[in-house]
Amino acid sequence: MPTKTIYVSDDDLPLYQRAQELAEGNLSAAIGRALRRFVEVEEGRRIGYDEIIVRVGPGKGRKQRFSGVLLGEWGHSTGKRVDVFRVYRTRTGKFAAHIARSPDASWSSGGWRGYLGLGEQTWGVTQGTSTLEVVDSLEALREKIPPELYDMVAGEAEQPAVEDLDI
Repeated sequence: MPTKTIYVSDDDLPLYQRAQELAEGNLSAAIGRALRRFVEVEEGRRIGYDEIIVRVGPGKGRKQRFSGVLLGEWGHSTGKRVDVFRVYRTRTGKFAAHIARSPDASWSSGGWRGYLGLGEQTWGVTQGTSTLEVVDSLEALREKIPPELYDMVAGEAEQPAVEDLDI
């Protein structure tokens, strides 16, 4: 295996030491993982893709990350909930639909006195949730999102992420 020498400035030495601790002593593996991630993100950025981080699951959920381009966003609200749909084209040519649903809320105001703060009020809230669904084609995407959003993104999906002009 080839050997490479990396010179580390005194200011960066604590960073390298912490990386080695987190990598359980294998600094080479940590550097390799970091470089792979850097190259993936930077190559994507250079061809027009952004690093997208979304939350999925109930409440705050967990984060998921991918390279993509936002094609469209659509929202819908009722008296009890707000749904926000975002559609991305991924770097691999797939489509990712991120759906964020706010908590459901219900309340009883007790009539006009309640609206004025003069009467008894009751309320309840459930936890919101978010999902990320990845599909291979526009046709598969059609089933996952509202028709209005599909109509918006169908034309955008055919456009390149970046168009190089020779001007």
